[in-house]
Amino acid sequence: MTWPHERPHAVVALALPGVVAFDLATAAQVFGFRDEAARYSFTVCGLRPGPVPTSTGFDIDAAAGLEAVATADTVIVPGFYPPVEPDAAVREALWSAHDRGARLASVCLGAFALAAAGLLDGRRATTHWREADEFRRRYPSVWLDPDVLFVDGGSILTGAGQSGSIDFYIHVIRSDFGAGVADTVARRMVVATHRSGDQAQDPRREARDDDADQFARTLEWAIQRLHQPLSLTHLARHAGMPTRTFSRRFRDRTRMTPMRWLSSQRVLEAQRLLETTDLPVDHIAERCGLGTAGNLRLHMSRALGTTPTEYRRAHRRVPEGPPA
Repeated sequence: MTWPHERPHAVVALALPGVVAFDLATAAQVFGFRDEAARYSFTVCGLRPGPVPTSTGFDIDAAAGLEAVATADTVIVPGFYPPVEPDAAVREALWSAHDRGARLASVCLGAFALAAAGLLDGRRATTHWREADEFRRRYPSVWLDPDVLFVDGGSILTGAGQSGSIDFYIHVIRSDFGAGVADTVARRMVVATHRSGDQAQDPRREARDDDADQFARTLEWAIQRLHQPLSLTHLARHAGMPTRTFSRRFRDRTRMTPMRWLSSQRVLEAQRLLETTDLPVDHIAERCGLGTAGNLRLHMSRALGTTPTEYRRAHRRVPEGPPA
């Protein structure tokens, strides 16, 4: 999706009755925070301007009515409970936004609204794992995957919600403005930047707490050493586990192999350096551990569908100073 960069990207959050306050608040904190004013504008709309009840017993005040969806670049539908079928005006507004090229993003049970409008038919999507059976019952034509944090379908994205909504929104910023900006926002939100959309959302599938702490330390250790040759053996040794055990628990936790994760982090580091430095491409390849410019081109083509030169041209920016 593209928009004129001389104006901020217009994000509109559609708060339906029973809106999940956390999903809405995290969107506001990510896109509506003062640091993002040059990149995003953020508006909360309801069916009409005024109070909208939340799922947790208090009201929020919507500044605009449904007409705000008509001018949005991105429409976010936070979760709402109970997830009753929205009325025809909401469904029509969502379809109209999609038809004119706006990006649609649901969080948590917001996927029920997109599915009710028919926008998810034949698509892979996710929602909160607790409502997966009900979602499948109502919308059998949607390819539901309740085991992931988010699904990026290009013009339509769906996220699991709750704490995963932050990972989802950081992913959106990375798509819009690159890895460097996404990292800045992630640091402000005090979250890790290496949770992928394929990571499991169901807490019953997560590793034990002590494993989680050790994995986090090992991931940070590896990120600080991307310029070095790292192998599965190095990662497992740092985590204090046999190689086979580490690999199995890593896949259970992240839904990817350790070496695939490492490759993705090398590409992310290359993105940051391309965005914020004038280093030659071959030097960047060395700094992120990919060795040669040719190898970097191969990895970026596979992961992003672009070359280092094209990526730099699209995302080059002046490095940001520390937050005020």
